[in-house]
Amino acid sequence: MPLMMPSSLYGLARPFLFGFDPEHAHEITLDGLARTQNTPLACAYSAPRVNDPIQLAGLTFPNRVGLAAGLDKNARCIDAFAAMGFGFVEVGTVTPKAQPGNPKPRMFRLPQRDALINRLGFNNDGLDAFLANVQKARCRKGGVARSPMLLGLNIGKNAATPIERAVDDYLACLDGVYPHADYVTINISSPNTANLRTLQSDEALDALLGAVAERREALGTRHNKRSPLFVKIAPDLDEAQVAVIAATLKRHGMDGVIATNTTLARDAVKGLPHADEAGGLSGAPVRESSNRVIAQLRAALGTGFPIIGVGGILSAADAKAKIAAGADVVQIYTGLIYRGPGLVREAAQALLRDRSKA
Repeated sequence: MPLMMPSSLYGLARPFLFGFDPEHAHEITLDGLARTQNTPLACAYSAPRVNDPIQLAGLTFPNRVGLAAGLDKNARCIDAFAAMGFGFVEVGTVTPKAQPGNPKPRMFRLPQRDALINRLGFNNDGLDAFLANVQKARCRKGGVARSPMLLGLNIGKNAATPIERAVDDYLACLDGVYPHADYVTINISSPNTANLRTLQSDEALDALLGAVAERREALGTRHNKRSPLFVKIAPDLDEAQVAVIAATLKRHGMDGVIATNTTLARDAVKGLPHADEAGGLSGAPVRESSNRVIAQLRAALGTGFPIIGVGGILSAADAKAKIAAGADVVQIYTGLIYRGPGLVREAAQALLRDRSKA
């Protein structure tokens, strides 16, 4: 089970695990984590959480290393990831209705570049099942697995929903997740749902964020809480596009931005097996484009606007480079698959040491 062991053991097991089809290995992993979380067997992947609190968007993040959305789309393993020492975990992307996603095969490893290509397509069990799993998580109830870990809930649109009706899906999801989220992420940057990235364009983004901001005000009154809103964007944007997005985020009172999702570029993996598969490329090849967008966002947004940096973190040095580029905190996904859960503590300790020197 790819995530259920310290890095030393993970290194020995990885060749065997990588013999499985990537999506099958992913499913085996999540099944194992779901069965063993909150049991004595969780000690196989548990680690003390590094204490490095930081205030962002009105929240206290226990440390600066989080899990990116996409790994646990149905929110089945929140307590397991809490046990690994993450400061925050983001689950989803969830859509209003269950959907199977794109045809298989739809996930491919490129181990020569520590990379993955996926075209999963927001495969998930739908909003009702997602919320039921969120509410089962013990770390959200102060029980045996009591944890200060923050929980982000990532929302999107169904593939069958016309793009001109996309706002309806985002609002339906926002209504459902709002009372249960420490923060909510608006995912408009997956390359695997047709036309989704067009929501990053000036007029479409303005309309979507205007509607979301208005609904957030109503939900805040209804639930007597203010859940911060983050927007997740792509790395395949030029500086002018980043500047427009930054201005739109500010205009609609968004609380932060997540940079970045996967890339459509293939320059870094050209000629490798699977390099020409359709989908989003993650891992080491997206590191530099992610860092570029982070730096451009920081320049456009100024100091104080929260940025979550994600893309290509496979070492402590990679995490530090994200912070140097302008991110406040970071998330990992592909690095967890290639390096195992030891990467969480390694990165968190390195960021703590850097902060102590500052």
